[in-house]
Amino acid sequence: MDRVTKKPARLNRRRFMQLVAVAGAATTCWKLGLMGTGKPLQAAHRSQSIMGTVLNLTVYGPDRDVCEEALSNTIGKMVSLESHLSRHMATSELSLLNRTGRLSNPETDILKVLTLAEDISKKSFGGFDVTILPLLLMHESIQGENEHPDQQQLNTAKNLVSFENVKLGKDVIQFEKPGMGISLDGIGKGYIVDQGIATLRNNGFNNVYVEAGGDLMVSGQKDDHNPWRIGLRDPRGKQHKPTVIEVSNRAVATSGDYLQAFTPDLKHHHIIHPKRGFSPQELASCTVTAPDAALADGLATAVMVLGKDDGFDLIESMDGCEGYIVDKNHNNFNTAGFFS
Repeated sequence: MDRVTKKPARLNRRRFMQLVAVAGAATTCWKLGLMGTGKPLQAAHRSQSIMGTVLNLTVYGPDRDVCEEALSNTIGKMVSLESHLSRHMATSELSLLNRTGRLSNPETDILKVLTLAEDISKKSFGGFDVTILPLLLMHESIQGENEHPDQQQLNTAKNLVSFENVKLGKDVIQFEKPGMGISLDGIGKGYIVDQGIATLRNNGFNNVYVEAGGDLMVSGQKDDHNPWRIGLRDPRGKQHKPTVIEVSNRAVATSGDYLQAFTPDLKHHHIIHPKRGFSPQELASCTVTAPDAALADGLATAVMVLGKDDGFDLIESMDGCEGYIVDKNHNNFNTAGFFS
């Protein structure tokens, strides 16, 4: 059962500056050994609904109360990003763009996410494409009947999918074709996780875990001596124990056919090939480790579309990225450095 958390308290400027000062001083003392090497770190945990999923944060630091206030401040920052990036929030910048086909004077965050999405789209030869929304909405509307969609409807939706038809600039974002739409489901949560990590680090906390809907980033260590250990879910639930990796200062993101299935056999799901218009049939899941969560998030989706060979070629072309996949026959493969 998800934990229910009180709404984060609002901090005035003076209290916020006190928090940052205390957190920075406490962390510095701990690093320098002034607080005593035998004193265990204090852990604080928090959960919060965000972007249609659950956000989970863990922070380790010398003072529990300071940890708790830093979590509240960080959650406030992350929730505020939802007002720019969520297609499900009617008042968001993204929803305005999808309704009108144009967004003037876009905020920095949506520009950063779309710029990264464009880069991944080019490097994956269109395997990753955030303009997938018309196809996604079509399949959502015919759940259970995905084998035989109306051909004209399918062709119309496919014709609206291509990042090449998005004009992306600091003054305006505009669709070149009426009816286009963007979903940031495959990259937005990762970006929000990255911003959560950045906020905690700026507040003086380096031993942190931030996760949202399977996209996560860890920094430092779990406590004084132990690394973060991340369990990878078996997409078919056949393994009694999850595959475990140890990571630090790394992001981990997983995409899978089981996460949002449109048919019971998992043949049709929320990951759709932008050019073919249907879900790819080779892989059941893909996990990517990368320097940041937005990149890991986008690459995991891209590999699901591209398949093993082209997907691993993409990952291996990206500095600091590794991948692990499970195919539909439950065979697993990984790049050379994934477990190292």
